Amino acid sequence: MINHKKSEDPSLVGRNFRKIQGGKLAFYLAMVLPAFLVYIFIIAFPVIYSFVLSLSEQSVGVYNVDSGRVETETTLIGLKHYLYMFKDSDFWFAFANNMIVVVVSLFGQIPIGFILAYLLYRNYVKARGFFQAMVFLPNFISTVVVGIVWNRLIYSPYGPLVTFMRRVTDNPDYIFTMGQQPYFAMIPIGIALIWMYTGLYMVIFLANLQKVNTEVLEAASIDGATESQVFLRLAVPMLSGTILINAILAIAGSLKGFDLIFAMTGGGPAGMTKVLPIYMYEIFRFAPETLKYTRGAAAASIIILISFALILCTKAISKRLEKV
Repeated sequence: MINHKKSEDPSLVGRNFRKIQGGKLAFYLAMVLPAFLVYIFIIAFPVIYSFVLSLSEQSVGVYNVDSGRVETETTLIGLKHYLYMFKDSDFWFAFANNMIVVVVSLFGQIPIGFILAYLLYRNYVKARGFFQAMVFLPNFISTVVVGIVWNRLIYSPYGPLVTFMRRVTDNPDYIFTMGQQPYFAMIPIGIALIWMYTGLYMVIFLANLQKVNTEVLEAASIDGATESQVFLRLAVPMLSGTILINAILAIAGSLKGFDLIFAMTGGGPAGMTKVLPIYMYEIFRFAPETLKYTRGAAAASIIILISFALILCTKAISKRLEKV
């Protein structure tokens, strides 16, 4: 006897397929849509609105008796605010100082954090837990508090640095003058930034190193590779993706950094430690009422564009290095 298998109805198969696909789409939207809406309203919309505001100018507010509100008129003026800042020497000085902060973050915090994480991973440090906690400790302290503490350590006439230099130079009138010299004034801030954030990158690198197969590193050591060769030729390439992520975090943090520098120096003395966020703050504080928001929005947009450009350059360099 021959059993004839009953073929399925094509329309039924199509309905089942669409039902499955519809269920997947609904699940995908349920997972992604909330985060997407949060991103649109909290990040994308303020950035776009800030850019539009930077292309406009507001009139002096006029009190409307009927509505009981102060009304302002906004008109588009193009790139006027950007051209003003590009001609402003204070802007370029703040930009140069900000690039110093970026360099300190990329070539100071990240390499030191990586080396410390590698030493912990390879058990070259005694009291590992205590050492890791002490390096990471500054991240638990308020950034404003850190800035005030470093201000007292370095700039205070009664601080330990000035007291030590007075004894060494045998000059009771010694004054710390590095903060009054262009670009050299950023050195104390760079030291404070390294002390503050190196522990964060150390923890990130250590977490990723713990995913690396230790047998590979041990095999290289048995074959005669020195510790520096194991670090440079194995550990660094294995964590290239982590290095890229940390570089992006460092660039973004360097360009938006305000609180530590402001608490430490206030951008002074004489604007020697002014960076772009402080420059933007001063626009809002000292600019005429009609320019506070529009010109400040232009400064914020420039910070975003610089950050975006540096991140793209970092990704491009990372891809080229992967091909080498």
